[in-house]
This record gives sequence, structure tokens and C-alpha cells, in this order.
Amino acid sequence: MPSLVLTWIANSAAIWLAAYFFSGVSVASWTDAFVAGLVLTLVNAIVKPILVVLTLPITLVTLGLFYFVVSAICLKITANLISGFAVSGWFNTIVAAILISLFSTIIQGLLKSPNTAR
Repeated sequence: MPSLVLTWIANSAAIWLAAYFFSGVSVASWTDAFVAGLVLTLVNAIVKPILVVLTLPITLVTLGLFYFVVSAICLKITANLISGFAVSGWFNTIVAAILISLFSTIIQGLLKSPNTAR
């Protein structure tokens, strides 16, 4: 459970940073970023594994590049569910998904305590 909360916080901050640095992403407020982070965390935990399994053949054919599209689909689902969070266009969604994943990974690495880091 603590790792899910850590992921939620990291995703929320990553969404806020992506909106700050990338014009294709817009967040109305910090509260919307926090809620979008929660929804993205839940979508990544529930929907993304199903999408990965369903799209495994095309992911293998594209040598893993289609995984970025799967991440973008999860981000687009989140944007459709949260009114204060928007991503414009599919190319911007793919770029935003890559940025959010990168920012989230860095933030999670910074927030983990030395005892839980491997």
C-alpha cells in the first residue's frame, strides 16, 4: 500500500511538471493534478496490464515501441475522466506519457527511503 501512495504522489507531481514544461498538457489546478495522479495510478495498476497483454504481439513486432502507445492510452483515459486535466492530440499524448513516466520515476527514486531502495 505505501508504494501505491508513493506512486500516486509521484504521478501527481509528474503531471504538474509535465504541464509546466510541455504546452501539450494542461492542468487547471494543483488539486486537479493530484486527482489526475490518483486516477493515472489506478489506471496504470488496473487497465495497463490488460492492455499490455492484449497488445503484446504488436509490441513485439515494433520491438517495444508500441508500449509508448499503451502508456499514452492510459494517459488519455485519465484525461477523459478528469475535467481539469487535458492532453491535446495523440502525438502530444505520447510525448506527455514519456515525460510523465520519466518524471515519476525520478520523483519516486528521490522519495524512497534508503531502507526501501534496492
